[in-house]
Amino acid sequence: QAPLVESGGALVQAGASLRLSCVAASKITFKYYAWSWFRQAPGNEREFVAGVSRSGETTIFSASARGRFTIATDAAKNMVLLQMNTLKPEDTAHYFCAAAYNLRSEAVPSDPDLYYYWGQGTQVTVSS
Repeated sequence: QAPLVESGGALVQAGASLRLSCVAASKITFKYYAWSWFRQAPGNEREFVAGVSRSGETTIFSASARGRFTIATDAAKNMVLLQMNTLKPEDTAHYFCAAAYNLRSEAVPSDPDLYYYWGQGTQVTVSS
């Protein structure tokens, strides 16, 4: 069983909304991890988009995502959601879910090297 499995990516027009889902394998104790979404466009480095702390009390967004995206978790379903509104062509990328372990309860790292589990990603393409 893959540790993280993302879904929800699609080809949409600018201004549309998408909701990405990430389901964690049952072997992962959900409450021990901070959860984040990253994205990577061709030729670019992987960049932090949004994250939520282990406690669920702290959320962090990149400048490009703030005000348009929200992140939420459903611990009962071992699921992390990324709601993306008012999508722009520059949001086009492969989106990855990731989990970081052994953190302070309110920590949300933006450094991908601090994340232990990764999914295979889901493609989001926004046409103009």
